[in-house]
Amino acid sequence: MTNFVEELRWRGMLHDIMPNTEEKLNEGMTSGYIGFDPTADSLHVGHLTQIMTLIHFQNAGHKPFALVGGATGMVGDPSGKSDERNLQTPEMIEHNLKGMKAQLSKFLKFEEGGNGAVMVNNADWFKDMNLFTFIRDVGKHITVNYMMAKDSVKRRLEGDSGLSFTEFCYQLIQGYDFYHLWKNENCLVQMGGSDQWGNIVTGTELIRRKDAGTAYAITTQLIKKADGTKFGKTESGAVWLDPAKTSPFKFYQFWLNASDDDVKKWIRIFTLKTQQEIEALEAEHNAAPHLRILQKALAEDITIKTHAAEALETAIKTSEFLFGNGSLAFLSGLTADQVLDIFEGIPQYQIAAAELNAGIDAASLLAEKSAIFPSKGEAKKTIQGGGVSVNKEKVADMSQIFNSDHLINDKFIVVQKGKKNYFLLIAE
Repeated sequence: MTNFVEELRWRGMLHDIMPNTEEKLNEGMTSGYIGFDPTADSLHVGHLTQIMTLIHFQNAGHKPFALVGGATGMVGDPSGKSDERNLQTPEMIEHNLKGMKAQLSKFLKFEEGGNGAVMVNNADWFKDMNLFTFIRDVGKHITVNYMMAKDSVKRRLEGDSGLSFTEFCYQLIQGYDFYHLWKNENCLVQMGGSDQWGNIVTGTELIRRKDAGTAYAITTQLIKKADGTKFGKTESGAVWLDPAKTSPFKFYQFWLNASDDDVKKWIRIFTLKTQQEIEALEAEHNAAPHLRILQKALAEDITIKTHAAEALETAIKTSEFLFGNGSLAFLSGLTADQVLDIFEGIPQYQIAAAELNAGIDAASLLAEKSAIFPSKGEAKKTIQGGGVSVNKEKVADMSQIFNSDHLINDKFIVVQKGKKNYFLLIAE
């Protein structure tokens, strides 16, 4: 076994820890859990800190439980939120749970016996519990004064939106989750982000008051970007782990675009590289920052872990194509949707397939059939200066003919004006 808490500590992940927790973990294999609410059918990079925490927990010889909140997902956690979440239907939650289970299975070793990971759903123990049973067996042990003292409750009561009774009860529900797993699965530790400390401690308090038991708590740092913007968000929204929501190329680019300040923290948190490996990479990076050695190491590691080596290869080839001198031959192996995803945000023009079959000269293609140039004169000037490429080949002159033979995947033509300005022509 290795020291799990020390692993979190040197990686800069540890935030709070209940007294005697580290000592308890060092006694031998211990069961612990983290909860994930099914607010969508995919996890996103904001969940990766907790996923990595469970990976480290398992690698240290402990037994991880991943709790998916089939019940709590119907309520919504007020921690860190300024407004109440929209309530979801049971059908929506069931759909979301399936997606989350599949993703968590990529990161954790789910196997029988030993310290194999276990997935549990709190709907299994809440589905048959009625209100009167809950307020008698749970509510009587935690006072309103205790619940009101929590920061997550105070902030909402002081804000404009207030706090509904539904969300006020959330800490009791999460507390009972901990109690149930402690009682039935010998789960002694609950882990989570630092905003979960209040909810986790409510669980340890319930265990103490209800059964005179002892349980433990660990929270990790909330990830913040050096520039103050929210981690895990881009201009187009959240960065998802589902390749259908965020392509492996965009996922790879998210990590590749990390600032030097951020990447030095993130490579410790989001990879399993050892301290010696990271320090060696940092030395290389500091010697030649322009090569972005840390960013590439982080992006490659997390893309393989989340998707696959093949997805990383496609992401790298796409990056080389768009930002370097890479070949576009790999595009022929992608689906039409994957090609469109790569060129999202890049100007696109529809070209009639029948006209393209007959052949279109370069000037007409670039200035009339599309608006890449405002006029044929502008197109001619840039072509003569060697500034236009079609499918990565320089256009020789404005009378050069392009037809359906030039289509990639029988559908696309890629035009490049200068070094960085791309356009996508789509034959319809």
